[in-house]
Amino acid sequence: MLSRPPETPAGPAGVPPEGTAPPAPDMNEVVGRDDLLLVTLDTLRYDVAAELAAAGRIPHLARHLPGGVWEKRHAPGSFTYASHQAIFAGFLPTPASPGPHPRLFAARFGGSETTVGRTFVHDAPDLVSALADAGYRTVCIGGVGFFNKQAPLGSVLPGMFRESHWEPGFGVASPTSFEAQVTRAEEVVAALPADERLFLFVNVSALHQPNWFHLPGATPDAGDSRATHAAALEYVDRHIGRLFAAASSRRRCFAIVCSDHGTAYGDGGYTGHRLGHEAVWTVPYAHFFLEPGA
Repeated sequence: MLSRPPETPAGPAGVPPEGTAPPAPDMNEVVGRDDLLLVTLDTLRYDVAAELAAAGRIPHLARHLPGGVWEKRHAPGSFTYASHQAIFAGFLPTPASPGPHPRLFAARFGGSETTVGRTFVHDAPDLVSALADAGYRTVCIGGVGFFNKQAPLGSVLPGMFRESHWEPGFGVASPTSFEAQVTRAEEVVAALPADERLFLFVNVSALHQPNWFHLPGATPDAGDSRATHAAALEYVDRHIGRLFAAASSRRRCFAIVCSDHGTAYGDGGYTGHRLGHEAVWTVPYAHFFLEPGA
């Protein structure tokens, strides 16, 4: 028998109320003052994330979510490479409601309808470069194959950062991938000069298939499912407190935690992502401050 509690039923009756983001801070005050953390929970579905938060199954994440719930957003891409190219250009997942929606970060672009006074506007080609220009140490701790630096394509995204880390233990095939990533993050933070600002990006691979090994009793023959996807999120939740503690150990940290896209597990006959299905386009999102020592 599987040891996880039953999932909340899918559909309108089983999905908890959608969260809303707190008022966006003035990012022109945040940048240069606070450290920054961006965590992409690669492949995480909104419905699974929302159900687990409502059921109390991800307490370490939920305690930081505004109102204890995820905000429902639309991904800027349907797979990792496309979505992260957009995110690093300042196009974070878009609120799932009529806009326009002001952005936190934006490259200077004439006629932009989503750039407002509190948007951090820069002249660099991407946010990572802009933060480096602003004096930040930019660090990438990769997860899925698009960050593994084993081929030219897998070097594009980590190549944006001044410092990047990947090893097989961070990848999708490792049952302890997130623990290893967090340990590396702790080492990175500990080695930084106290006065150097940090932009830390972590691409969490644990949700991505294969994830069957996160659910006790599951077997590779049965493969991945919505239940194993949920178990992988519970695994991440058990260790994310260490990441938050490291990121805020030197000063206040502004954190963004979101999915880059979802994935289908037989929804409407679809499996996987890089396709136009609601389970792929709809993602969880949150931003919040992490206070030092909290």
